[in-house]
Amino acid sequence: MEMVQREKTMKALVLGKPALVETNPLLLCELPLPQIGEEEVLIRVKACGVCHTDLHIVEGEIPSHLLPLVPGHQIVGVVEAVGEKVKDLLPGELVGVPWLNRVCGKCQFCREGRENLCESALFTGYDVPGGYAEYVATSQEAVYKLPKGYEEEELAPLLCGGVIGYRAYRMSGVKKGDTLGIFGFGSSAHLVAQMAKIEGVEIFVFTRSLEHQNLARDLGASFVGKAEDYPPHPLTSAIIFAPSGNLVKNALLYLERGGAVIMAGIYSTPLPEIPYSLIYWERSIKSVANSTRQDIRELLDFAQKYHLEVKTEVFPLTDANHVLQLLKESKIKASAVLKVEA
Repeated sequence: MEMVQREKTMKALVLGKPALVETNPLLLCELPLPQIGEEEVLIRVKACGVCHTDLHIVEGEIPSHLLPLVPGHQIVGVVEAVGEKVKDLLPGELVGVPWLNRVCGKCQFCREGRENLCESALFTGYDVPGGYAEYVATSQEAVYKLPKGYEEEELAPLLCGGVIGYRAYRMSGVKKGDTLGIFGFGSSAHLVAQMAKIEGVEIFVFTRSLEHQNLARDLGASFVGKAEDYPPHPLTSAIIFAPSGNLVKNALLYLERGGAVIMAGIYSTPLPEIPYSLIYWERSIKSVANSTRQDIRELLDFAQKYHLEVKTEVFPLTDANHVLQLLKESKIKASAVLKVEA
């Protein structure tokens, strides 16, 4: 009798169509093991961070690009196999995959090193399958070697919360002796607070959550309050991590002349009507769109040089719907991470 070889499979959480997370839209499925091309890498996923962007994708607050979809773009795993043209990556190495996956490499933005603005960019867990799975196949250009001295679940948040926070922090232009206001205090913000403290920048934190307020104090914030609480003195610049457009008005109100308000989310509720007097004196509002490969390299180097305290709450892969619900309700203290046991 002829033997039929069974196709290798993996478990993954799949979004069939966007829906409120309370309806548990991610379904646990058995999928074929991904096949890799000559410039791709097969990774056995060990951990994957859960991001507000995942929540916006699952609930349809940003338009769908690929359905059905395996979400997740803060992937830490072990190289399982590499394509024939892959260089400098070997099976067994611990690597990470962030949000920015592939770019065209030819447009004006790519040529100028601003590939985060590439109109043809593909993003992990949005345009291509992500890390809410036991395995992921991805382009070699999206794979990074990771700093030593961290647990797998600590590395995952660096690949989005860390790098987006790092880009927002650099865009703020603050330097030693300045004061940075942080609105919202989750995965990105608690890492930015540490970056600022290392570089001698004073931190004021604005957040509703008492747990987040306590964490901000623990990480060295010299002022902690709610958005409507006036700080002791003006902010040099501010970063808004919470997806609330109304916070722009508060940030501008507390901002020094010439300061910048950086909006660090991929999604925000509408901005309110803003009096011109709040923008005057060369104050500015900027958004952060994705990150460049250089941002990722610099953040990982920073994390190697200065050991960042990455606060995590770890859950099994199968709890992804529940974790997204907790994230929506602001019940995650810092960074939520799914642990994958393949």
